[in-house]
Amino acid sequence: MTKSQLIEALAIKRQIPNTQARQLVEAIFDEMKSSLCNGERIEFRGFGSFSTKEHASYVARNPKTSENVVVPPRKRIRFRMSDIVFHRLNDSFLEK
Repeated sequence: MTKSQLIEALAIKRQIPNTQARQLVEAIFDEMKSSLCNGERIEFRGFGSFSTKEHASYVARNPKTSENVVVPPRKRIRFRMSDIVFHRLNDSFLEK
């Protein structure tokens, strides 16, 4: 599902104009980005949680030149799904 499809589905489900649905989705994403950038954890019960994790710098090799390059430390977003979502996704595999 793309962001546009999410906006369209929200507009249909809540019977609101697409512009209003777009504003809601944009506001939610803006708040999520802001929280993650501030190091906060986001949790949606029954769905999952988002958090940031710091990765240390490391030395990598450029495959074209074989030159060593230092990759600086960075933060990445981590998503951990809830048990409810996990079981819903994997019920067909777990039943066998």
